[in-house]
Amino acid sequence: MKRILDETKLGNLKMKNRIVRGALWEDLADEKGHLTPELEDIYEELAQGGVGTIITGYAFVTENEQPNPGMLGIYDDKFISEYKKFTDKIHSYDTNIILQICYGGFMTRHNVGERVIWGPSTAQDEVRGTWAQEMIKDEIKELVNAFGDAALRAKKSGFDGVEIHGAHGYILSQFLSPYFNKRTDEYGGGIDNRGRIILEVYQNIREKVGKDFSVWIKLNSADYVSEGGLTQEDSMYIAGKLSELGIDAIEVSGGNSSIKEVVTNNLSSARTKIVVSKENESYFKEYAIKLSNQIKTPVVLIGGNRHIDVMEDILNRSKIEYISMARPLTCEPNLVNLWKSGDLKKPKCVSCNKCFSTEGKRCILNIKK
Repeated sequence: MKRILDETKLGNLKMKNRIVRGALWEDLADEKGHLTPELEDIYEELAQGGVGTIITGYAFVTENEQPNPGMLGIYDDKFISEYKKFTDKIHSYDTNIILQICYGGFMTRHNVGERVIWGPSTAQDEVRGTWAQEMIKDEIKELVNAFGDAALRAKKSGFDGVEIHGAHGYILSQFLSPYFNKRTDEYGGGIDNRGRIILEVYQNIREKVGKDFSVWIKLNSADYVSEGGLTQEDSMYIAGKLSELGIDAIEVSGGNSSIKEVVTNNLSSARTKIVVSKENESYFKEYAIKLSNQIKTPVVLIGGNRHIDVMEDILNRSKIEYISMARPLTCEPNLVNLWKSGDLKKPKCVSCNKCFSTEGKRCILNIKK
């Protein structure tokens, strides 16, 4: 029987438990993407709290583009030395640290109007109003290389792996989604073409970092728009292709925060009103269970994971290996240690999402009045 606190191995990584801290944007890096003491403190607190593996907030892979201010950067070799000190500190707590790497596309308000914003097609982010310009093939190649170079820097920096951000409406998930991808060349149309850039990104990374460095992807299970978005069938197909190529883990998420209908209907990745009923928890579980039973790659489930009994039930009726949590660990960084001590309490997090509007993305329950 699988338990949430089991020690396991994922490829070459020792996982001291099955709990992964999912990536969150903290808005605490400096304007160039460098670490700050406040940001390092958050990650050290998480490591001290007992989580086995931490995925950082997303890091931008090209200097002139970032989905949000205050996010990490990995676009230049100058980051390597400072990140090496940081990863050494996290490793001192017997905790893995994985760098999430991302290109935003039109999901941004960064220097809009002052630069060209890439997208699979000329399209508008319905929520932010930002327009993207259809990429030419040389730009696609440039982006693919930028992801690969970023991953190599992460390896040199002592990170245990990278996670490609292929979800939530950022550029790779835009390519996957026919809602935004209207191309007529080999990067548009059927799912083989729409998924081509993701496979190329993975292959470019693998060629540069070698076979022993852990490479993950956060992948949308679906866009959850009523018409025209990425379907679960197409998502599962691309996940299968990535599995065949040897990707180390697939973190299952979903929702597209650039589509008004998705946001309005509370179908984005960070849904509210979860704690009303256990039935609302782990809201991507059915897709993740089905995927885990179809591929050999370990599946990581994120999205509304709260009660231990619910999570362990999912682990034991599927081949899902790991559970990812973000907001509960923002609220209680020491939650895993509490569970280890025998206090199997449910998290305090009520999924109100008010942490997203606080300085440092801190839980409002922990802010001193």
